[in-house]
Amino acid sequence: MEVLVLPTPADGARRAAELVIAGLADAGRPEPVLGLTTGSSPLGLYAELAAAVAAGRLDLTAARGFALDEYVGLPPGHPQSYREVLLREVCAPLGLRPDRLHVPDGSGGDEAALVAAAAAYEILLAKAGGVDVQILGIGANGHLGFNEPGSALSSRTRVKRLSDRTRADNARFFEGPDEVPTHCVTQGLGTVLEAGRLVLVASGGAKAEAVAAALEGPLSASCPASVLQWHADAVVVLDEAAAGLLRNRDYYDASAAGLAKPHTPSSKAW
Repeated sequence: MEVLVLPTPADGARRAAELVIAGLADAGRPEPVLGLTTGSSPLGLYAELAAAVAAGRLDLTAARGFALDEYVGLPPGHPQSYREVLLREVCAPLGLRPDRLHVPDGSGGDEAALVAAAAAYEILLAKAGGVDVQILGIGANGHLGFNEPGSALSSRTRVKRLSDRTRADNARFFEGPDEVPTHCVTQGLGTVLEAGRLVLVASGGAKAEAVAAALEGPLSASCPASVLQWHADAVVVLDEAAAGLLRNRDYYDASAAGLAKPHTPSSKAW
């Protein structure tokens, strides 16, 4: 796991975009798969990716996008359904074809239909060859996707109930807290861990406690985002405020500086 702390959210967005672009290029696939998330955290990253598309440095016309999650019970076309959000914020500005955007199906009328749709999403992901680069945010309670505290670290795409805190945090996108759905269909933590590269972006002091728990606390279902510690190519991009509670900040900064002048101990030192 690599931790990069940048001075501002804008700086972080630019660095995260570079990581996404490099990860897609390294995958070397004619039809790369980009894992998408919603919320405020990735907006700057998406703007940077859109700028790269406009400049000819990135082409997503052949790519496929897979969303992390979707609400249960919102009517088709609802402006806060994650399909509609991604159509606005990703497909249009990034040139990702709408017919190549895949989102978990939360429209089922009963539990059996929702469970079947979750299983079908796992199959669709596998047929696409898995996610090359997964963009992530982190909830104030440490959730990843809609995997709330207590989620199994090996979980797969499934139906989950949203915590009261998550619903309260998301109420700003709706007309009121009572309008926020109570359930979702979300990729599981085990599903997320199968992506080739994870790029998590977080900014602001409100995320500092969750970031510290995820990066420096124990690997635990109590903090779902702690599964980042288990991934071989997870990069966390933070601004100063989000990194404010990290105990090992000096080490992260030194590691990020690289090996420009590696120190080799003399033989006498041994």
